[in-house]
Amino acid sequence: MSRLDRSLIAHMAPFEGLNPTELDRMIGQARALRITKDHAVFDQEQDAHSFFLLLDGYVRVIKTTPDGEEVTVRYISPGELMGIASALGRTTYPASAIAVVDCVVLAWPSGMWSEFASAFPNFGANTYRTVGNRLQDAHARVVEMSTEQVDQRVAHALLKLVRQSGKRTDEGLLIDFPLSRQDIAEMTGTTLHTVSRLLTAWEEQGLVKSGRQKVTVVEPHRLLMLAEGWTEKT
Repeated sequence: MSRLDRSLIAHMAPFEGLNPTELDRMIGQARALRITKDHAVFDQEQDAHSFFLLLDGYVRVIKTTPDGEEVTVRYISPGELMGIASALGRTTYPASAIAVVDCVVLAWPSGMWSEFASAFPNFGANTYRTVGNRLQDAHARVVEMSTEQVDQRVAHALLKLVRQSGKRTDEGLLIDFPLSRQDIAEMTGTTLHTVSRLLTAWEEQGLVKSGRQKVTVVEPHRLLMLAEGWTEKT
């Protein structure tokens, strides 16, 4: 991709409200990169040299704790910004971003973030909205960890991934990227054994189907009832 066209980004949320001239200026400064599955877009504590927009694929954001434990923070979908350390006042990346499947990203030098945010107020506002939403998500997860039963946390995590990437199939709503039981355990602060036990029980109840790194939510309403702690009436 030698010359990039503004149509790549015009319909995406971070660029809402920008006119064609502004879009041309932004896309003209971008580099397109292909990131193969399981490779890093960037690594935790690496100098934040660039910020990125995911064009195609899915990316898993992983935080490594001081004792070496990996925690899956969130998944990034096409059209989302990532690596926007400058918007957080950081010079290093606070987490790692790993391609879940083969991905295409646009990259800009980090120094251009403040230039773009100043020149294009809509882009700056959209970026801060993204940061704010992710902070809200982080706070919600803290509350979930401290107040919810593990089955509620796992149900909420699956429903969130369905909202993010759900693909309708004959069986239900497929989470449209590879997702292991270990990934779910890391997202919800529990163990692989517990996730396996829950998914097996939910399969028997007809709520989900799971296979090799695939999860389909068959009965999203019933899973929501479980997530919210509501009791089904018989």
